[in-house]
Amino acid sequence: MSVDEVNDTKEEIQEEVPRELSTRKFSRQKLRRFDSFDIESRTISGHHGHGTKESVEWGVILQLAFQSIGIVYGDIGTSPLYVYSSTFSDGIHHEDDILGVLSLILYTLTLIPLIKYVFIVLKANDNGDGGTFALYSLICRYARVGLLPSQQAEDCDVSNFKLQLPSKRLMRASILKNKLENSQFAKFFLLFATMLGTSMVIGDGVLTPCISVLSAVGGIKEATSSMTQDRIVWISVAILVCLFAVQRFGTDKVGYSFAPIISIWFALIGGIGVYNFIKYDPSVIKALNPAYIVGYFGRNKKNAWISLGGTVLAITGTEAMFADLGHFTVRSIQLSMCCVTYPALVCAYTGQASWLRKHTDLVGNTFFKSTPGPLYWPMFVVAVLASIIASQAMISGTFSIIQQSLALGCFPRVKIVHTSTKYEGQVYIPEVNYLLMLACVCVTLGFRTTEKIGNAYGIAVVFVMTLTSSLLVLIMIMIWKSNIIFVICFVLIICSVEFVYLSSVLYKFDQGGYLPLAFAALLMTIMYIWNNVYRRKYYYELDHKISPERVKEIAADTNLCRIPGFAMFYSELVQGIPPIFKHYVANVPALHSVLVFVSIKSLPISKVPLEERFLFRRVEPKELNVFRCIARYGYTDVHNEEETFERILVEKLKEFIRDDYWLPQTDANHVENGEGNGESIVVPTKEENEGNEEVRLVQKQQKESALEREIEIVDKALRAGSVHLIGESEVVAGKGAGIGKRIMIDYAYNFLKKNLRQSEKVYGIPHKRMLKVGMTYEL
Repeated sequence: MSVDEVNDTKEEIQEEVPRELSTRKFSRQKLRRFDSFDIESRTISGHHGHGTKESVEWGVILQLAFQSIGIVYGDIGTSPLYVYSSTFSDGIHHEDDILGVLSLILYTLTLIPLIKYVFIVLKANDNGDGGTFALYSLICRYARVGLLPSQQAEDCDVSNFKLQLPSKRLMRASILKNKLENSQFAKFFLLFATMLGTSMVIGDGVLTPCISVLSAVGGIKEATSSMTQDRIVWISVAILVCLFAVQRFGTDKVGYSFAPIISIWFALIGGIGVYNFIKYDPSVIKALNPAYIVGYFGRNKKNAWISLGGTVLAITGTEAMFADLGHFTVRSIQLSMCCVTYPALVCAYTGQASWLRKHTDLVGNTFFKSTPGPLYWPMFVVAVLASIIASQAMISGTFSIIQQSLALGCFPRVKIVHTSTKYEGQVYIPEVNYLLMLACVCVTLGFRTTEKIGNAYGIAVVFVMTLTSSLLVLIMIMIWKSNIIFVICFVLIICSVEFVYLSSVLYKFDQGGYLPLAFAALLMTIMYIWNNVYRRKYYYELDHKISPERVKEIAADTNLCRIPGFAMFYSELVQGIPPIFKHYVANVPALHSVLVFVSIKSLPISKVPLEERFLFRRVEPKELNVFRCIARYGYTDVHNEEETFERILVEKLKEFIRDDYWLPQTDANHVENGEGNGESIVVPTKEENEGNEEVRLVQKQQKESALEREIEIVDKALRAGSVHLIGESEVVAGKGAGIGKRIMIDYAYNFLKKNLRQSEKVYGIPHKRMLKVGMTYEL
């Protein structure tokens, strides 16, 4: 038979499929059904482009770049307020020490914020989202290192999961991947490192407002001696309270309000830097020679190493470029950093060094002393405003990173408010905002000076940077499959510099450096308790899940009444039906006419397209009208109000029912024509087609009639009313459990659960149509 005849026959067969179905595009892969709802975890490896979000027009990029100046760079931009005074805390002992420190600052700014973050780390984003958990989610997607067995074969259908591309360095990546997957220690260590990095970023979000505002307000001492330290502290506290009060307006509005001020700030510090450079000592340009760094360490030895704790403050806030990426785009941050922030900072530090060469005895207040007299008050006002804004970078970053950890089951449930319909990823978390404000006020009142806060600040900053570098090395080898020479250079240059800085800041542990570690310990304890019990609950449900056969028996029980209505039974278990359902029917022997088991699942990606969000399966026989649904979300997806979720779920359910009637026939035609399986082509003759045409027509009418009846059953159930059944499981430590396990489950976890938002509040389920089903799990 000719190819043309085969194509003609295909067209005749395809006419049997309803026009509504045939007009929709189906890939052969999507037509194939994976029955993996009862299969335990399976990792789908793939290749993912680590670029920006969807292509964005340059007009939008420029707008976001302008916004990012106000949100991202306030912290690193206000560092000139205190870097030299923190580095030379014991005064300047040699004139060339200024050149050595300037050289250190310039090369640190170039290596860490510019080269590492702007040109390398930003490329490790997860569909446009950054932060420690974005790196962890990338690793989880490419290697089976997640601690929950909730991955399925169907996950590969999501557009962000794609097959790996061939690579000469695939062998090295595969070896590392296998070692991670086969090591339980590696899995726990990766999760531990991610939690530590997240905790340090949150700690950074507490310390940044304190040190920035105190430094700027302290400048008023130059104008009046009546300003005592007590007054400076209380003014700073008032400013901090106001700062956190405006967070509810969202990053979009806050960014547009702050960006002009920070732009003026950068223009002023850059301009004053150029003025001081020309007026006092242009010869500081010699600091470009790294030999001055060697000379500085040679003269000062241990003291030079200790002073690195002050120098590292020049790059505080760098992690905000990555943590805040979800609020902007890679291009916008690269543009604003390279064109505005980096040049202004280089000019500012160079100008201050020129001024210090002539005024070595005034290093304690370098910034305001080096400001020309006529510009003092304008500079003071802008400095206070800029220091307030500096806090915004890490506050926004904290919101983003908590959103990611919440979606991956590593943080207690809190409310996520999406503050912008124009830009994705801009969020606000009320509970976290108030806790940050309380912590900032306590730190400011407790420490009172920038010196001790600076010691604590440096530890938080460098810890996050070293953890980011460690995770990035794994991504380079396993996912990007980078050239090994490039990886070695990154480790030898970038990582070694960061570890030297880390060793220096840890030296001041007893001088305030313990604070971020105390914050991290508290936060990690909360995150570990929540994640540990969360996993225990999941494994308990997995071990006691109800099989589809048991559901058939329950539904076929003559003592069970089917009442009109549409019911959605929520759980987080994706490999089966949770045991709490059996508990429900044992106490309420009635089922609604249409029942959908809905599993809310978080994927290790930032976003799941709406058309790919829902997976449905039918619990046979069809007459039961019982379905299983997995609603898949990325960690930055918006959880809509429940009415919207319910409407979309019903639409997708009807779509699944239609597909379920017609796809088996379509699939059979594909196999019959030998597509995708390498079999010989068998096509019926024209006479056979004519003889079977009447039979096929009758079958088609029967299917259409059955389809209409099932759709009508769903519509009728909806008209009777819908109800949301929430599995509200209480957890207690099992018999014979140790005291540590009892404290963690019975007291710590249950305390967190009772004092934070419940699932129905997070998902906005209407109380009038909600029914809670309680059950106690002994873990």
